[in-house]
Amino acid sequence: MTLRILPTPIASTIEFPAPRNGAFDPALGDAIVPSPAREPALARLREPGAVAVTTGQQPGLFTGPLYTVYKALSTAALARILERQWQRPVVPVFWAAGDDHDFAEASQASWIAGDGTLRTASLPARSPDAPLTPMYRQPLGEAIDGVLGTLATDLPPSEFRDWTLDWLRRHYQPQASVAHSFAAALAELLAPVGIVCLDSTHPMVKRASARHLVRALGLARELDRDLEDRVEELRTAGMDPGVAVGDGATLVMLEGAQGRDRLVLADGGFMTRRGREQFDLDALQRLAAAEPERLSPNVLLRPVIESALLPTVAYMAGPGERAYLALTPPIYQRMRIPRQPVLPRWSGLLIDPRVERVLQKFHLEVSDLLEPPGTLEARLIRSQLPDEAVRALATLQTAIEAGYEALGKSAAEIDPTLARPVQGTKHQALAGLQDMEKKLVQHLKRRQEIELGQIAKARTLVLPDNKPQERVLSIAPFLARHGPSLISELSDAIEAWYASALEGALDPS
Repeated sequence: MTLRILPTPIASTIEFPAPRNGAFDPALGDAIVPSPAREPALARLREPGAVAVTTGQQPGLFTGPLYTVYKALSTAALARILERQWQRPVVPVFWAAGDDHDFAEASQASWIAGDGTLRTASLPARSPDAPLTPMYRQPLGEAIDGVLGTLATDLPPSEFRDWTLDWLRRHYQPQASVAHSFAAALAELLAPVGIVCLDSTHPMVKRASARHLVRALGLARELDRDLEDRVEELRTAGMDPGVAVGDGATLVMLEGAQGRDRLVLADGGFMTRRGREQFDLDALQRLAAAEPERLSPNVLLRPVIESALLPTVAYMAGPGERAYLALTPPIYQRMRIPRQPVLPRWSGLLIDPRVERVLQKFHLEVSDLLEPPGTLEARLIRSQLPDEAVRALATLQTAIEAGYEALGKSAAEIDPTLARPVQGTKHQALAGLQDMEKKLVQHLKRRQEIELGQIAKARTLVLPDNKPQERVLSIAPFLARHGPSLISELSDAIEAWYASALEGALDPS
């Protein structure tokens, strides 16, 4: 029994991108993370008419949750479709957002332990008053060896267990930064399907981005008003972008005394929100020229910078991103940078053979496991009640309701004030019947603890912590069981889904 890949679409149809003019800057080639895919991708990006399909993500331990890999594979799938359609090179590029400073999110990984429970392992937490150091400056530290050890203990013997651990250990080493280990591990994993990772913190990217960041600061007041207007427009249309704008907050982050900090408008100039450091635009222009690594875009400006630096024809985004990226059209317009379409990334479930066995045993569908906890179990237990008991319970309920209805009418004729006591007695009788049914179910439940445990473990595999599998679990244990071919299988499945979703929208030109 093999792993089943089950699409769970974010959207049923998607917009077909349009070609765009532009060229890849060869100077950015140094920022492509080394991998077997690097040189072939660079050669193709240098060809006339070459374009890119992109996505991006902040760092995550052991490449983060599954959806990070799905986002990347979505770029490869769409790129292959567009390349066939347009007869020009289309290269999938993953923007590794190493400037991100959310250590709590980047420092943990989750998987299913040997006993079937959800395991979450993490690096030691940062002190609450520590500077918000960007992940490309944050070392993993010696604790990474312990986290790798925990994963190794939880991975059962399998054909690809050692291969998976060796892959992670090559990149997740104490001296490596959180961001660089993430980008390097992802680049190696995705190279077989032609995806390359771009290190957004590389000096060449920082220098190329600096002028756009300074321009965004120069337009900060106009952009602030534009975004407030856009929020109102979206809310009027019943949409919630899910991100706060306004209050003078710019789209640019500066690494200062308190770590990565938001620049806000203040007294005719700018100030870092936490550190309260003051700058005027000239000072920030000088800083951008001398220390461009200290500046970075926020989540709304990042895809704009990406479009300015790369000839990108589409950005693959998750549902949360798609909501807040709806705010960005005024930014592109104000900065005079072409806007790439935002397309939904692929979403799906990996149905492990362990889950398949439970589904077959209990004659279930995957959708049954996705119901609220307890719903399926209650239904299965009730299905085990003897037919005689089910009939008796139904007969008693019907008799109670019919008998008390007749009694209520007679009582009301004798004295209208008796109607309420009769109803109360009826409810007590029905409650007693329900209590009896619960007792029968509880006894059956104790007799079937093993079966219920199997269902609980299967649910944890597809809905860990009652959250979507792709938002919680790392890909590492799946690779340990199924090997590197899983990436190719996922890539093919995702391409097939996009081909279907784009059917009828393909532009023959």
